[in-house]
Amino acid sequence: MPHAPGSSHRVIWALRRAFLAVEAAKEQRLRPTGIAGAHYAVLLHVARAPGITGAALARALGVTPQNVAGLVARLEERGLLERRRHELHAHVLELHLTAEGVGRLAEADAAVSDLDRAAVDALGVAAAADLRALLEVVATADDLAGAGDGASSRRTSDAGRRPSPASGDTG
Repeated sequence: MPHAPGSSHRVIWALRRAFLAVEAAKEQRLRPTGIAGAHYAVLLHVARAPGITGAALARALGVTPQNVAGLVARLEERGLLERRRHELHAHVLELHLTAEGVGRLAEADAAVSDLDRAAVDALGVAAAADLRALLEVVATADDLAGAGDGASSRRTSDAGRRPSPASGDTG
C-alpha cells in the first residue's frame, strides 16, 4: 500500500533522520576538541590522501571548491593544514596536515570513534555490519539521481536483493 506524500515510512526520510542525529551527536562530541564537523571532514580526508588538491577534496566531500577554499584557509590560519606547491606543476597546490593538524585530528578522531562505538554497541556487531553494507549499497547506487524514471526498480532483481535479517527473508 502506498504511503501518503511526506510519509515518514520512506527510506530516505529514515536516512535523513539518522544523518541529522549522528551529525548533532558528532558536533557535540567534537566541540571540546575545538574542531567543527566540517573541519574534521577536511582533516580526515587530507590525512587519508596527503597531497590532495582542493578540487579533488571538494569532489570527495560533495561541496563546492569555494566551500573547500574557505575551510582550508581557516585550517591553514590555525596551523593545522598547509598548502604546498606540486613538485612538477607549480600552479597546483597540494594539501598536507601539519604536525599540529595530525595531533588535533587524532584528538577529534578519538571523540568520533567513541560515537561510532556507541552506535555499534546500540546495534550489535552483526546489525552494525549489515547496516554498513546496506548504506554502502545506497551510497553507491548509480541511479539515485534518476530515481524518478523508474529505472531503479526495473534494474534491481530479487536475486540481487539482500535478505532482511529482521524479516527472515532469504531472497
